[in-house]
Amino acid sequence: MTIPAFALSALLIGCGEKETTTGTPAPAGEEHGHPHDGEVADAHAHAEGEEVPLGTFKAAELEIEAAQGHGMVEAGKEGHLVIKLPYKDDGATVVRAWIGTEDRTLSAVGKGEYAPSHDDYDIHAIAPSPLPADAKWWVELEKPDGTKIVGSITPKM
Repeated sequence: MTIPAFALSALLIGCGEKETTTGTPAPAGEEHGHPHDGEVADAHAHAEGEEVPLGTFKAAELEIEAAQGHGMVEAGKEGHLVIKLPYKDDGATVVRAWIGTEDRTLSAVGKGEYAPSHDDYDIHAIAPSPLPADAKWWVELEKPDGTKIVGSITPKM
């Protein structure tokens, strides 16, 4: 059965994932880099690999869930953070994150990309080198009304 190109494009766009050209076939059920409801028990098995829950943390009055992908945080390497807000906003909140200290010294700040299929935000940030001994994932939320709040959680290292 042949799928027209426009239908395939709509499917890829609808999943919110970027098309890859690795030439390697994806495992069954993960043709777009992530599973869909019912395909695997863990809803957060994104294309970046298995995510490890970090738990929850406070930012002002909000209790925010966090998970980490790409393995352990290492100096000079890219980290992956998944943030789940305690409210549904369909991507209206701007979520930024960095690894390091609250003042962002030597840290690269990543901007979250909203994933509607999971109702969460994926953020990629490079850890500073050298990595501070007390490094944390710092998360800044900019709500649609312009209010900014910041919180942090300890990464897996």
